[in-house]
Amino acid sequence: MTIDALLLILIVSATAVLFVDPFATSSTPADDELFFPPLADSSDISYFFGNYDLDGLHWALTNIFARSARNPNVSKELPQELVARGGGVTYTSEYKLKHDLAQAQYLLKYFKSKDPERAVYFESKVIPIYEKVLANIPPLDKLEKTKGLYAFTKEDYSLGIADVYNKGLFMTTADELDPNWRQHELLNEQLNFDAIQKEWFGNNAAGYSNEEMSTAASSLIPGVVVIDNLLDQRTLSLIRELLLKNTWWYQTKTPLEFGKYVGSYIDDGMHDPVLLELAKELHTKMPRIMNGHHLKYMWAYKYDSEWESGINLHADEAAVNVNIWISTEGADLQEDDYGGGLVVYTAKPKLSWDFQSYNTNTDFVRKELLEP
Repeated sequence: MTIDALLLILIVSATAVLFVDPFATSSTPADDELFFPPLADSSDISYFFGNYDLDGLHWALTNIFARSARNPNVSKELPQELVARGGGVTYTSEYKLKHDLAQAQYLLKYFKSKDPERAVYFESKVIPIYEKVLANIPPLDKLEKTKGLYAFTKEDYSLGIADVYNKGLFMTTADELDPNWRQHELLNEQLNFDAIQKEWFGNNAAGYSNEEMSTAASSLIPGVVVIDNLLDQRTLSLIRELLLKNTWWYQTKTPLEFGKYVGSYIDDGMHDPVLLELAKELHTKMPRIMNGHHLKYMWAYKYDSEWESGINLHADEAAVNVNIWISTEGADLQEDDYGGGLVVYTAKPKLSWDFQSYNTNTDFVRKELLEP
């Protein structure tokens, strides 16, 4: 099994680990005296981003995360919002646990030369627990009542699953992987962002050169633009490495309902400074598009390449939605009538529909909006 299609999504809207200590932070003793909410919300993110206070945003998100149940040294309940969206610690899915096992095996190979002590931890504890619990999970057709989710049993807990599942077992940073990343542009300097913005607003046919338009696919649909090679290669490699190494993939979907992909979120561990800086560069490079719209949310998905469908038809609540595919070449190519990519529908929901209806009721939306 491989999960190799990586998608990073940034939402902008007008609305306002280490082996011994996986949650070592840059906090000071004074931070311990401050009150931090159990979870940052989109208004918190937008507040910091509105002033481009990325250090403050990272400081807040880091402190909240360090005090959460993701920290193996913290004994508290997860916020219900994280549990409800699939990031709980009392249940899993077969594909999610297979992902975690594959990531642990990947990290084991990495640590064998870099950190033998940590390699022993993954080899002797983490991987055996995942393998034994995986063997206890029934076939998918036996889990229809829970739509494919599996609740951990007493036997699973006796194996030690609570010590490792959905915990921050390893968290590295862009600063550790590439200490000089801040000295370089994150976006491809060869891109013509003026031409890209013109295409976004639907006036890309008004006498621009072929060279200008080569930076963006000519969709001819206002509000939709496709950009090839958006990231600098150094940035792409760095972000890809962060997403492969960090154990911040806590969300499982109900596979019989929504398919097989794992998720990571800005308010639940995925808040490295390079990702925040990337959002800022997008904001400053395309001011006409982003004007008045601050960063609201960010997440990433990994897709199970053995599953023939991706995310269901849905809508994201945003003024501007940026989807960045960062998979290696070949991971998201069309094969045998399925594969990676993104289909964008320009049909708009009726004003009387609430967001929950048109975001989750796939059959209803397809019939009412898309079928002739």
